[in-house]
Amino acid sequence: MSTRRLLKAAEAVREVVSMAILTSVRDPRVRDVTVTRAEMAPDMRSATVYVSIMGSPAKQQTALRGLANSAGFLQSRIADSIDTRYTPKLRFELDKGLKHALEIDQVLREVLPPEQAVDTETDGGQPAPHESAEPPQLPDPSES
Repeated sequence: MSTRRLLKAAEAVREVVSMAILTSVRDPRVRDVTVTRAEMAPDMRSATVYVSIMGSPAKQQTALRGLANSAGFLQSRIADSIDTRYTPKLRFELDKGLKHALEIDQVLREVLPPEQAVDTETDGGQPAPHESAEPPQLPDPSES
């Protein structure tokens, strides 16, 4: 059940946690962390924060442990910023969406030959229908 209220609360949690990680968390393990999204439980007592962490799997696990240790501090920042009955308990998970997208892109680059790559500006070297070799001629206002 993703009501508007839950979505707004999740977005507020994402913003507060993201800014706190950038500006306030002093744990040296928490580096190169990007908060991608947050999901609130229906009772709003807990939230799952999805993060993307650049680096090796070992570095990612280290950063997740650092985030778990900083959860209490981040919850206090949420309590200061968001007026809710309950302060959500934070749980951090690695967002694998970006990693999967990069892996798919790499596989497609290996499988497709370079000449079959999709060109976003033109289609096969031909000008798009809205493009022409000559600029359009505008009527001369003095002839009217």
